[in-house]
Amino acid sequence: MNEESMTDDRARADSTREIVRDHYGKIARTGGGCGPGCCGPQPADLQAALLGYSADDAAAAPDGANLGLGCGNPTALAAMRPGETVLDLGSGAGFDCFLAARQVGPTGRVIGVDMTPDMIARARDNARKVAADNVEFRLGEIERLPVADASVDVILSNCVINLSPDKAAVFREAFRVLKPGGRLAISDVVATGPIPAELQDQAAALAGCIAGAAPIDDVRAMLREAGFTDVAVTVAPQSAEVVGSWLPGIDAFVASATIEARRPGASGACCAPGCCG
Repeated sequence: MNEESMTDDRARADSTREIVRDHYGKIARTGGGCGPGCCGPQPADLQAALLGYSADDAAAAPDGANLGLGCGNPTALAAMRPGETVLDLGSGAGFDCFLAARQVGPTGRVIGVDMTPDMIARARDNARKVAADNVEFRLGEIERLPVADASVDVILSNCVINLSPDKAAVFREAFRVLKPGGRLAISDVVATGPIPAELQDQAAALAGCIAGAAPIDDVRAMLREAGFTDVAVTVAPQSAEVVGSWLPGIDAFVASATIEARRPGASGACCAPGCCG
């Protein structure tokens, strides 16, 4: 790739990030829905139920944490344990972080990373409301995580990685910060067929989890190239209902999916006979 092409790619990536940052910054400031083409335009309580969150989940988070922006429930996928350290990529107002904090308990830790200052401010305010001492929020891009090497047990993300203009970098960073044996539990949007050019070029579609979706095989390949094993990308049973609610007919091109993978190595968990219990 020549220098001119690299410059053009960087400019497109920066433009995409600005579109996403501005779009979700407005949502953070207003606390409202995000309109057609956006992840989760339905009221937050209805969207949460559709995505598999229980009424208890919805009630457990502070008011204003659930903005209805996801495409699944990664906290149900992750099987988090007391004492673990959890990282949420694109944590928004903190909904999944607060649910994770319940699962890891006071001896655990939850870190949310988001590139939108308004979302970070909203999430920190939500944490203060409920005195969530085991939750913190950091401003940063998921392609360059402000997190130490091999410091995290579980990575969550909910309908965010598709928005990144450099998904391979996100998965490399995820691998870097996970401990050996650490795992990914992600809900995201993947492409199941060629996305029409008119959608790819729409700013609303870029910010709404549609135009940036990568094909399933590409997601698997990026994860394996980053070093992950036990890679599984599975279209969610409720996918058509979820993505169809964003933009009629879009479920012919994209799907909500669960993405699971593991960094090879010992997890530190004791599974030998007589070790547990």
